[in-house]
Amino acid sequence: MRPPNWENGEGPAPVRPAPPRRTTPLPSHFGLAVDPDTIALDRGRVLMGGSPLRLLRLTARAGALVSRWEAGAPVGLRQAETVLARRLVASGVFLPRPGPPGFRAEDVTVVIPIRDRPEHLQRLLAALKGMRCVVVDDASKDPGRTRDIVQRAEARLVALTTNSGPAAARNAGWAQVSTPLVAFIDSDCVPATGWLEPLLGHFDDPMVAAAAPRIVPLPPRRATALSRYEAVRSSLDLGGAGGLVRPLSRLPYVPSAALMVRREAVGDALFDPRLRGGEDVDLVWRLVDAGWDVRFEPEATVQHDGPRGVGPWLRRRAFYGTTAGPLANLHPRSLVPLQTSAWSAGVWALACARRPVLAGGALTASVLVLARRLNGLVDEPVTVATRIAAGGTLKSALPALHGLTRAWSPALVVGLCWPRTRRAAACALVAPALGDWCTDRTDLDPLRYAGLHVADDVAYGAGVWLGCMKARTLGPLLPRIVFKARVWSSASLRAQLKDPGGSVAASPTTV
Repeated sequence: MRPPNWENGEGPAPVRPAPPRRTTPLPSHFGLAVDPDTIALDRGRVLMGGSPLRLLRLTARAGALVSRWEAGAPVGLRQAETVLARRLVASGVFLPRPGPPGFRAEDVTVVIPIRDRPEHLQRLLAALKGMRCVVVDDASKDPGRTRDIVQRAEARLVALTTNSGPAAARNAGWAQVSTPLVAFIDSDCVPATGWLEPLLGHFDDPMVAAAAPRIVPLPPRRATALSRYEAVRSSLDLGGAGGLVRPLSRLPYVPSAALMVRREAVGDALFDPRLRGGEDVDLVWRLVDAGWDVRFEPEATVQHDGPRGVGPWLRRRAFYGTTAGPLANLHPRSLVPLQTSAWSAGVWALACARRPVLAGGALTASVLVLARRLNGLVDEPVTVATRIAAGGTLKSALPALHGLTRAWSPALVVGLCWPRTRRAAACALVAPALGDWCTDRTDLDPLRYAGLHVADDVAYGAGVWLGCMKARTLGPLLPRIVFKARVWSSASLRAQLKDPGGSVAASPTTV
C-alpha cells in the first residue's frame, strides 16, 4: 500500500482544538510538585518560572494548599482546588504527579516504522510481547524477512511499496489503529521494564495530547570515548527532569523515537509526510498551538541504539541540523538560536567588548529599573529584581553562547584560519564544551570530551546552514532580541501580581 497524504504532497490533518483550559480542572487524584526551574522570591510568596516566564503571587490560602500538595496530598475534589491546580500546572511552575492510571496496556497500540534492520525489529517485538503492535515496513530491501518476524510475533504488518520516510510510515500505522492511545517506537529502541505506566497516568488529564519517555543510550558492548560522551550528551536524552514541552523552553520538543499520543487529538494523518526529519518537533508544536499539553516523563525510560562510529554519528548530527530550515518555515517564531532581552544582550555585548565597567553599569541599571516597577507589588523589590534581572543575565550567558556557537559553528571554523579571528573563534568553540564538561557527570577527560563536543556542534551547525540554504531562510541563524518585554512593563507586573479575590494571579511574560 501507499502511505496516506503522500502522493499529492499533502500535509498532516489539522489538530483538533484542545478542551477549554479554564473549565477543565486537573484530575482530583493528581498531586503537584514544583518544577525544578521554579524560583521562590519574596520569602516564598512570589514564584517565578514556566515558559514563557511568569510571576505568581500566592495568597495565604493558596500557599497553604501548595504546601499540602508538596507534602504529597492529592489535589482534592473542590472546584477551587482543581482550578488552582490547573493554573499552576498550565503555567509550568508546577508539575503534575499522576496517580494510578485509568488507562491500561490494552488501550495502547504500538506503531513501529521499519526499513531493514530486522534484528532490531525482532529485539523490539520481544520486549513488547503481549502488547498490540502494528509494524509498518517502509519498503525494506528484504520484505520477506520482515514479514516472517512480524508473523512470529503475532503482530500486524503494513507493507509500503515505496520508501516514503518515517513520518509517512507512522501515518500509515496510525490509520490502522482504533485504540484511544498510540505509542510510536522506532525499531532501534528497547523499552525498559515499567516504561508504560508512568506515561499512561498523564492521559487521565484530558488536556494532555502526548507524553514521551526519557530516551537513554543503549549500553555498548565495549565502552568508547564516543559512547561515554553520548551517555551524557545524547541529542535524544532530555535529562532527568520532567516538565511541560513548549517551544523556546527548557523542553522545546520530544523525539518521536518513543512517543505516546492521544488518538482523539489528531485526525488521520498525524505527522507531516513532507518532512523527512523534524516531523516530531513539528507535531509537538502543532499540538501546543492547538492548546494541548505535551509532557516529558523521565520516570519512563526507553533505550536507544544509536550510531557506534564517529562518522555515522556526525552524519546523524548533521542530518538533525538540516531539519531546522524547514521547521523555521513552518514555525517561524519557534526556532531561533537565542532569544533574550535587550538588557541582557547589552550586558553581554559590553562584556565581550572588554568594557566591564559599562557592562556592570548596564546590569545595575536593569536591576534598578525592574525594582522601581516592582515597588509596592512585592515586599523586597530590590532582592526580587536582582534575582530576576541580574541572576537571569549571568546564568544564561553560557547557554546563550552555546546556542549561538552551534548555529554559527561553520563560520567559527572559517575564523580559525585567520590570525585576527583565530583566538576569538577558538574560545567560542571551546568555552561551551568546557563549561558543559564541568557540569556533566562524566569520567571522560576534558580533552576528548571537548573534541567530541566541538565536532558535535560543527556537524550540527553545518547541517543547519545546509538546511537553511535549501529552505531559503535565515530564521535558525538569527538571534531574537526582545526590546519591549512584558515583564518590564509596570502595568503587566501589576496585572500579574494583583489578586482580585482569587487564590493566585498569573499572566504570561517574555524575557
